[in-house]
Parts: sequence; C-alpha cells; structure tokens
Amino acid sequence: MGFLQIQFINLLAILVIIASSKSSLSATPPNFPIAKPNCNDRCGNLSIPYPFGTTPDCYQSDSFFITCNDTFNPPQAFWDNSSIEVTDISLDGQVKVLQFIGQDCYNQNTTSASYNDPSIHLATYFTVNNTANKFTVIGCDTYGYISGQLLHDRNYTTGCTAMCNAKDDLIEGSCTGLGCCQTPIPKQVWSVELSLYSYENYSNVWSFDNCGYAFFVEESAFTFSPENLNNLRNVKKLPMVVDWAIGNGTCEEAQLNESSYACKSVNSRCYKPDNGYGYRCSCLEGYQGNPYLNDGCQDVNECEDPKLNNCEKRCVNTIGDFHCACPKGYHGDGRKDKQGCIRSESLAFKLAAGISLGIILLLLIACWLHLELKRRRQMKMRQVFFCQNGGMLLQEKISRRERSSDTTAIFSEFELQKATNNFDNNMIIGKGGFGIVYKGFLPDNRIVAIKKSKEVDLNQIEQFINEVIILSQINHRNVVRFLGCCLETQVPLLVYEFINNGTLFEHIHNKAKARFLSWELRLKIAIETANVLAYLHSAASTPIIHRDVKSANVLLDHTLTAKVSDFGASRLVPLDQTQLSTLVHGTLGYLDPEYMLTNQLTEKSDVYSFGVVLVELLTGKEVLSFNRPERDRSLANLFLSVMKEDRLFEILEENVMREGNKKQLMKVAMVAKSCLHVKGDERPCMKEVAMELEGLMLGEKHPWGQTGHNEEVNGLLLEGEFSGAINFGDDNSTSIGFDSVKDHFMLPIRGGR
Repeated sequence: MGFLQIQFINLLAILVIIASSKSSLSATPPNFPIAKPNCNDRCGNLSIPYPFGTTPDCYQSDSFFITCNDTFNPPQAFWDNSSIEVTDISLDGQVKVLQFIGQDCYNQNTTSASYNDPSIHLATYFTVNNTANKFTVIGCDTYGYISGQLLHDRNYTTGCTAMCNAKDDLIEGSCTGLGCCQTPIPKQVWSVELSLYSYENYSNVWSFDNCGYAFFVEESAFTFSPENLNNLRNVKKLPMVVDWAIGNGTCEEAQLNESSYACKSVNSRCYKPDNGYGYRCSCLEGYQGNPYLNDGCQDVNECEDPKLNNCEKRCVNTIGDFHCACPKGYHGDGRKDKQGCIRSESLAFKLAAGISLGIILLLLIACWLHLELKRRRQMKMRQVFFCQNGGMLLQEKISRRERSSDTTAIFSEFELQKATNNFDNNMIIGKGGFGIVYKGFLPDNRIVAIKKSKEVDLNQIEQFINEVIILSQINHRNVVRFLGCCLETQVPLLVYEFINNGTLFEHIHNKAKARFLSWELRLKIAIETANVLAYLHSAASTPIIHRDVKSANVLLDHTLTAKVSDFGASRLVPLDQTQLSTLVHGTLGYLDPEYMLTNQLTEKSDVYSFGVVLVELLTGKEVLSFNRPERDRSLANLFLSVMKEDRLFEILEENVMREGNKKQLMKVAMVAKSCLHVKGDERPCMKEVAMELEGLMLGEKHPWGQTGHNEEVNGLLLEGEFSGAINFGDDNSTSIGFDSVKDHFMLPIRGGR
C-alpha cells in the first residue's frame, strides 16, 4: 500500500472522529417550535433554535447571529461572519464548533517550514467549556502554551510538554506526556492564544516526526494514536464545546426588566450556569420545548411514554404532570413502586373467593385420592412383580441358607430409585445387549452398580433364582461381588459392587494406559483371571461356565487387581453333565470354534476364550481387525500362524518385549497355543492353565522353587499342537446369537461397572 493511500486512510479516520462528535448535545422534542415565527430554523443538517438566528429579527443579539453559507452542499453554518463552523446548538447552553489546529513543522535544515498559532476570541456571553474540552499537544519534541483572558479582564497561562525518543514508545489511547499531553483549562475563559515550540527543532526525532500540534478539543471526540504524528497534518479542524448564556446579570436582576427578560415561556424557569456569567432558561418539569419563545414550553404527555410514568393500570395526563388511576373495582395509588391497584372486596368478590376456595379444596382432595390410589396400585404392582419374579422362592431359599442371608440382600424399588436419582441418564455407566448399568449410592455410603435388564423369561424364574443364590455364594477376591437384587419391578434389578478403574480391554488397547501395563502386571492379571475360571469350573458348588470370557469383561480396581464380571450369559452345569446344548452365544474373536460348529457348550469353551485374552495381553492387538489380511483378521489365527513359523517375537507388544524374559514369554505363548486347539478335548482345563501360569511366575521369581510336578504339567500343556482354526471372514459384528432355549434365564452384563 502506497504512502498516499495510508495518509488518505488516516485522514478518513480523523474525519470519522469529527463526524461522530456531531451528535446533538440536547435534543428538542419534535413538533415543538424552536425558532421565532417566520424564521428559518435550519441550516443544512443544523437545527437553529432561538435565541440563535440567521437574520436580525430572528436572533436575540448579535452574539447569537449564525451565517448560513449555502455554497456548500449541504449548507454549513458559521458563527457571525467568522470562520468558526457551528455543528450543533443545544438549548441547555452549549454550542459545538470546529476549531483550527495549531501546527509547527520543520524541514531537515531545522528551519521552520510551516507554523501557525490559531486563536479563539469568543463573543460576549460565550465562554470555553472547561469540563468537556482539553488543551492537547501532540509531538515528540513539542511544548505548547495557551494564554488569554478570563471574564472581568483577568489573564491566565497554562500548557504542557509532549516528548518521545522513538515512535514505538507511544501508547494507543494514552495521553500522559509520551507523544501526547493534555491539560484542563480554568472556568470563564473567553479568549485563547495558542503558542507552539520545539526544544531541538525535531532534529533528534526527524526520522519519524517533524511536526508538533496544539489544539482545544472535545475530550470525548478525540483519542490519541501514534499515527497522529503524521495524519494530523491533513486535518485542519477538530470539535470543541462552547458555553453560552443570556446577558451578564443574575436571574433576579434580569426579571426586573420584563421586556428584556429572555425566559418568555410561562412554564419556564431561570437558572445560573456553572461556567461564565449571565443566566439561562429551561422548561419546568413536565414540559418540553424552547423556553426562550412565548408558549415555547409545552406539556409532555407522560402517559404516551412508559419510561416517563410508573402507573400499574391506568395513566391520566394533566397539564405539566400526570397521575395514576385504578379501574373500577380497585383502589390504591396505582403506582408500581408503591401501593399499586388493589381489588376491592365486595360481597360478590367474597362469594366468588369462597366458591373458588371450595373448588380448590375439592381439587386438592381429588388429587390426594388420585395419588393415594396410584400409590396403592404401585404397591400392588410391586407385590405382583415380586411374586412373578420369584421373590417368595428367593426368600424361602435365603431362609434355608444362613450364608446367603448374610451376603444377599433384597432391595426395594424405592431404595434403588433413590440410589440412582430415579434412574437418571447421568447415572448410566454402561449399556449392553441385555440391559443398562447405573451407578448408585446406597445410604451406607457404598457405591454399587445396578443392572436393569431389558427382558425376562417368566418360564425360567426358578432357574433364575437358583442362579442368584449360587452367584451370591461366589466369594472369590477376583470376582465382582453380587450384593443382591430387587424383584419389585417388571424386570429384576441386580446389584453388584462398583469397580472404578475400567476394563482390561481399555488398559490393553488405550495407548496412554497400555504404557503403564507392564509384563509383570499382565501376567498377574492373566493368573487372577485363570484362577477365577478354574474356581467356577471346579470349586463352585454347582459348576458355572462363564460363556463370555473376554478382556472387556475383566474389570480392574484401583490396585489393578482383576475382577471378572458379566455373568449375564453364564450357565450352571449340573454335576451329572459335562456339556450343555445351547444356541451359540458370545463375542466374535473369542468364540470357541467347536462350540460354534456343534452348539455343545463345555468348560473348554471358556478355556479357548481365555486363550484369546492371553494372546491379547501378549500382543496388545485387537481380537478382530479388518485392517489385517483376510486370513489374519482373527487374532487367534494370526497368533497360531506366527507360532507355526517361529515368528512370535515379531508381534509381541512393545512393553512385553522390552520387559519380559524371552524364555518365559515363549512358555506363556505355548500355554495360549494349547488353549486355542480347535478340539476341546485337546485343550487343558482351567485349573491346569492357572497352575502352569503361576508356576511360570514363581519360577521367574524363584527358579529354585520349581518342582517335578510343574515340569510334568509343562509337558502336558506344551506338547499339544494346534490342528486348525476358524476364519471369521468379513463379519464385522462383535457378538452373535441369543439363547432363546427355555432352560436358561439371562443374568446381567457389565456386572461390576
């Protein structure tokens, strides 16, 4: 952008400042006369109220003569025959004018190139406003003075200095001496002389400044900018405010001569101005207009403007005032800020009030009866649900089992509603195929997870109650503890302890969390999970097949201890049976291929799923990934493939590879491989898997503690070879099947979350 363009933009900025200052100092209401009859009351955009005027018959004295120069477009107004342009006239005693700027510029020879000292000499009864204006000096080697006369022929002098060493020193909007200084002027000033000087003829700041400026300016219309050092050269005038008054006497003295007394309107008053001498006129409260004209102050209808009255109901305008009234049937002062309008209490009103009160009472009684009936219906419905969901059977079984009565609680619906803030959506911590899990707070400050199932099979109530009893007896440190249930709802609610550190799946596959999951921790979690499954298969009073073993169903507490959860798909295995015939249920990637082909569920199905979890812990890879080649989409297939090709260490997770003993890692991998045999008969049982993993950890810590028994188990587990694998193709679903066989009642998923 060229230099001339920059200067033009700066000039426009100053002109915008000047234009914005031309807002009216005091607006005269429209439709009220402001000038004498048959007198011109405008010059271009300027309103000219009496005592000002453009012809001798239209102004009060020569001091109020306005010259309207119509050679401009639009026409411009000037004071008398001077070059002082008038931009606004207020009946409150102020005139806004444009005043010349003093300028002192030097060339490189340090000889003054241009210099002007504007002066201000106001007419009689006019003074410079001492509060709205400031004497301002702009420059980096500049000092300026103003001197002149006050009323009663008193002299005055004042000034200030503006200095700087570099343009970067200047601060936008700051006028405290650094490139800009301002000083106020005293009251009653009518004559002003501006003098502008330089200390060193700008030789020390020539690179960025060779001019100084001094001027009177309306403070609100001017804000200092570092660009003023250059752009003020193109600005000739800036706005300032002048005070005016009538005559030079007091109100009392003026009122003695009725013919010359300027406050002509009957509804006007006389007052003394703060600056200068003489007097001014204003309309009385409740009137607006020009007080210097006969009948110039006219009544204001306050009722037409809500801002001018504070009536509540009805406003009545009066001459010079207004009052508030209340409609029929009301009494009071009608004012919003006081008493207002109050309805009168007539006989009809009292009768109507009595009838209304009776109706309200009847409605309250009806509402109470409705709520009571609703409460009783709800109580009856809760009782129906309680019996329907096997509550009587559960109470009977609990009474027979002293241990269960200590560990299993039957909660009321009200207790669990209160614990979950009426099952608020903000309390939801998990959703699954079988229901929603809520976080709850019991009165004894226990935090629990409450499972709300989606459906129930009424034909399997007895089976469901048996499973509740058996689960309540599982007392293993690595199983999410079952605390009780609520049978008062259409679908039973089950209550578990709350585990707050997320799932093993999150800790494996979240990069931020995986960094803190060392190989030792991974092996510990695998052992804890294997021990739980061994306990369910071998040590529980009735063997239990979990049927949905996966990393997402292994929760971790604050100490990263494993907690197996989600027994919603679990099956009880009668002691006289080794397998169950069911529809396939589980999660793709973890499903036993033999179970998928035969629908025969055995404890070896859990062994296969655990083997996949063990591979997850070793590799940190996703169980199913469509980003891998088709034959390797299943993690089990990929793992068995690299084991066959002796490339195990290529797919191990970074932490595992860095921290683990290679011999130990190979042995754990062989355990996983033995779990992943296609034929269930060739897989070890969970008890053997748990013993092998514990032996590997103990052997790593205490090599001298290995026994012949462990070696025998090692040989048993590691000698098997994988004979085949199931390829899952492009199926991207995460779970398959739902057991609709009528011999099983689903328990909740996400039990501890």
